[in-house]
Parts: sequence; structure tokens; C-alpha cells
Amino acid sequence: MTFDPAAIAAQTVIEGRNLPRLETWSRPYWEATGRGELLLQHCAHCGAWQFYPRPLCTTCGEVPEWEVASGRGAVHTFTVIRQNRSAPFKELGPYVVAMIDLAEGPRMMTNLVGCEVDDVEIGMPVQVHFVAADDEIALPFWRPVTSDA
Repeated sequence: MTFDPAAIAAQTVIEGRNLPRLETWSRPYWEATGRGELLLQHCAHCGAWQFYPRPLCTTCGEVPEWEVASGRGAVHTFTVIRQNRSAPFKELGPYVVAMIDLAEGPRMMTNLVGCEVDDVEIGMPVQVHFVAADDEIALPFWRPVTSDA
């Protein structure tokens, strides 16, 4: 499998997507995306990792810390959307929505880009790829790990 920058550009349309509100507990996450970093919350008290951002650890209730994640993972499951009549997605199809098992443990729902939809497999190694949404934040997409990436 080869890395296809043109496919990524075609599959990562940002215009028209709803952007996140930067809440107090999620602001560090979104600000890091703008710098091209993937942050996850890690609890120093119990050792649990969590995603999506929350004010408290879901395991023990303590306040988690932010840590830079590896940006690596594997496809846990996925579906191919072949028809979506909602803007901006109606121009994308077909595209992949996937659950990614992050190397640190949590799962993230995302779009998988940079490859043909029929090439996606459960267990496929992937890495994060950020696309600027505005001057502050970027949206994390994921793409296959390849030897030429």
C-alpha cells in the first residue's frame, strides 16, 4: 500500500463541518491539535488513559493530566459510507468511518483517509494526520502507516 497525498486532500474536506466548542476541559486537546499534537488524558492516581476529554478520570474520579500521545494505533472496526446526502459529506463518498485502538489504550472514532476504502482492514496500523480547521485547531484524521509515509 502506498501513501496517497492526493487522496488525503480529497477525503479531508473541512468546509461545512461542525467544529468543536472549546470547553474548559477540552481546550488543551483542541489547542494541541492546532500544533499537530495528539493529547490524551492520563490519570497519575490510577494510571488510566481516556479519550474523549473529560474533567475527571472515568476510573477513579481524580483530575487527569494531559500527555502527548504517540499518534499510532490500529483499526478496531470500520464501516464504509457509500451514500450520505448531508453537506459536506455528500461530496466525499465513499469514505471510511473507523474506531481506532490508540497505542495508549483508548479508542477514537474518526475518518480513515489516504487509501482506497476497499484496502481497509481490521488491525491495520494507522497514524494520526491533522488538517487545519481554522487558525486555532485542526481535526485529527487517521491514515495507514506505510513505508513511504
